[in-house]
Parts: sequence; structure tokens; C-alpha cells
Amino acid sequence: QVQLVESGGGLVQAGGSLRLSCVPSGRTFSSYAMGWFRQAPGKEREFVAAIRWSGGNTYYADSVKGRFTISGENAKNTVYLQMNSLKPEDTAVYYCALRTGWSSRPIVRSDVYEYWGQGTQVTVSS
Repeated sequence: QVQLVESGGGLVQAGGSLRLSCVPSGRTFSSYAMGWFRQAPGKEREFVAAIRWSGGNTYYADSVKGRFTISGENAKNTVYLQMNSLKPEDTAVYYCALRTGWSSRPIVRSDVYEYWGQGTQVTVSS
């Protein structure tokens, strides 16, 4: 069983920064892509950023482009999300996700991913 553990969330003032981490536990495996999604109260889960290990391609939601950076270590299936210039509208529970094998579907879609973390709360005060 694969478990993903997020950390790094917290309370920060607008304009501040946070760095989220996602580390797997359990059995070893290879992955095709990893991503970050978020869900604010009363809203649906939305895509934030993703990375496809082959080629190192990264993808971002328009709302975070230029402010957030996804990175990671393929061999360790570890992914990070550096969040700068945070805004109150970034407040949400942030989830990391992992896809083990190749998929023809875009990795910005949540249904691509097989494994999810429990989430970490990010709160940005104005």
C-alpha cells in the first residue's frame, strides 16, 4: 500500500511563503507523475501543479503561475511545492497525488491519480 504524507502547511500572512513537501511511505515503486491539488471550504478540489518525471515537464493552474513552483526527486517519489506571494484566496487544504504508470489523460486531471495524501492546511491571512 502506498501512502503519501504531506507537510509544511500552516498560517502565513498575505505575501508570505510556504514550502509543502510530499513524501511516500510503504512499499517502493516507480511513478509517472505527481501533482498538487487543493480544496477550499465549499468548493471542489482543483488542480494546482503537476510534474511528469519523464522530461521533467511541469504544469500550473493559471491562478498560481509565476508564484508557485513544483519540484521533486523522481527516485524518491518526493515532490515539493514552493508557494510565494501567497494570497488569501490560496487558503485551502492542499493534497499531493501520485500516478504510477503512463496515462494518456492530462495530468492536470484529478482522476489520473491513484494515490492521495491526507492533505495539509494552508491558511493565508489578509
